[in-house]
Amino acid sequence: MDKFNLKIKEYLEKIDNKKLIYNVFIILIIGIILLIMANIFLKNNKKTDLNSQLDYSMREALNTDLDYGSLLESKLEEILMELKGVGKVKVMITLEDTIEKIPAFNTIKNNETTSEIDSQGGTREIVREDMNIQIVTSNEGGLMVLKEIKPTVRGVIVIAEGAENLEIKEMLYEAVKTVLGISGNRVEVYSSK
Repeated sequence: MDKFNLKIKEYLEKIDNKKLIYNVFIILIIGIILLIMANIFLKNNKKTDLNSQLDYSMREALNTDLDYGSLLESKLEEILMELKGVGKVKVMITLEDTIEKIPAFNTIKNNETTSEIDSQGGTREIVREDMNIQIVTSNEGGLMVLKEIKPTVRGVIVIAEGAENLEIKEMLYEAVKTVLGISGNRVEVYSSK
């Protein structure tokens, strides 16, 4: 270690001050440029991560909406086929909108107040407020959902064997209204071929 220190001292004694200052200045400029480039690269990476999270969330939301509508249809078909006098049933449900998911957020607020007094006796107060909001994700990369609001049913069409009988048609009509909790003007019942 002493040999290394000696060699550095010898080198510095050989170099004049102007050349040393010039070399240090060049090294500082290169360091600053590297820091700026690293900062830009990290910002682009964060934007890409957020975009991929949002894309995943959108795909997940579309699949969930289709699954929810299909689930309602299949459950309704099963229960309606159990009614007396009803044969094969096909149900189509139209939803008003999509499933609304309310994600969890981490919010960090920073408030900083600085008071300065200048040489003439004047005072100046600087207030700086920062807010950082981040979407909370699960281990699998999906959103952490606080609340999920199911879409409302816009309309239902039921096509059933046996619906030509008015009593069975009325029974199907009332069953759909009751199960989905919708008004009668949103339900149509038809007999199948």
